[in-house]
Amino acid sequence: QAKIIIINTCAFINAAKEEALETIFELAQYKKSGSCNYLIVSGCLPQRYGKSLSKLLPEVDVFIGTGEFYRIREVIESLRETKTASRFYLGRPRYLYDDRTDRVNTSFPGSAYIKIAEGCSHCCSFCIIPKIRGRFRSRPPDSIAKEALNLSAQGVKEINLIAQDTTMYGRDLSPKVDLAFLLRRLAKVEGIEWIRLLYTNPKNISDELIRVIKEEEKICKYFDIPLQHINPVILNAMKRKNNPQFLYDLIAKIRNSIPEAIIRTTLMVGFPGETTKQFNELVALVKRVKFDHLGVFAYSHEEGTLSAKLPGQLTERIKEKRRRDLMSLQARISRGKNKKFIGTVQKVLVEKKERSGVIGRIASQAPEVDGKTRVITKHPILIPGEIYNILVTKTGVYDLEGKVCSLPNPEI
Repeated sequence: QAKIIIINTCAFINAAKEEALETIFELAQYKKSGSCNYLIVSGCLPQRYGKSLSKLLPEVDVFIGTGEFYRIREVIESLRETKTASRFYLGRPRYLYDDRTDRVNTSFPGSAYIKIAEGCSHCCSFCIIPKIRGRFRSRPPDSIAKEALNLSAQGVKEINLIAQDTTMYGRDLSPKVDLAFLLRRLAKVEGIEWIRLLYTNPKNISDELIRVIKEEEKICKYFDIPLQHINPVILNAMKRKNNPQFLYDLIAKIRNSIPEAIIRTTLMVGFPGETTKQFNELVALVKRVKFDHLGVFAYSHEEGTLSAKLPGQLTERIKEKRRRDLMSLQARISRGKNKKFIGTVQKVLVEKKERSGVIGRIASQAPEVDGKTRVITKHPILIPGEIYNILVTKTGVYDLEGKVCSLPNPEI
């Protein structure tokens, strides 16, 4: 029954762009046959492709890029009142939301993401994000703390901190602060029980940051460190300023300081020119480090990036085989590592109910990208958005299974 439909898009890789276009085409058909009067497309797709979308998507009434997303209410009011609006809002990407921005939490009950910064000032050769999101800019710590407090008042128990590079946080502020400072600040917010840090850059993970994660009880002992690759030639071509020994030393430092630390990484296979020998270095990395969680992505050829012009572009078949090989290796590692949870008591954040019990996550499982925890129970008191104690009784490749235990939550 919607009169105005807004499609907020992602377009930093081809798969995301194709998904966005499929959704737009589908809703454009709905506009023709349904009650929709206006179709608005916002986000990265219009910011990246601008007015070239005009002929491809004639059914779209308004395109709003990342730089002028704050004008969305103005556009809607104009359409409602005058039935007209400019078709393109494509200003430079400088917008940065704050705690006063109206927000509906669409994550699972009890969980929310907080964007602590926007944009990126790195120049990774495979990435288009700086062009569509602008330069890195941090939100003030007061604004982030207020948003966390607002979310807590809505019943949120877990906040996941995100940015293109969370470890760059605060360097552009005056006075300068850092991520460790922000984490200590957020740890004081009442009602928030889990704080998880995502999208860190290995070269910016300081000893102080590791210390704060170790000392603050609310902060999940979870390190999301996208390495992308381990071969120095590939890293140099990616414009990633890390050397292999530094990366190995960093992981060892984290595990020595926090033995229970969960380490997640993402790796890219099939970068232009990647040889079989260089790919095998990734295999050796995964075998040696034994990551707790791993995501593997096949290189995506993106127009407008430096890597798109590099020689040695690999076929999709080779890239996909390498991706599958790494994930198969990780599956064996994950299955073995998960066994350590059997017989332990873990806190689980319930996400939803199912016939045999509930589905949730423990602190070592980030939303959407890691495994789930199934709690077998008929207990009606297990409420989505709340945290309970469970005894882990069974493990799989990525998922856990358990039952409610009476301690230390005697009320259940």
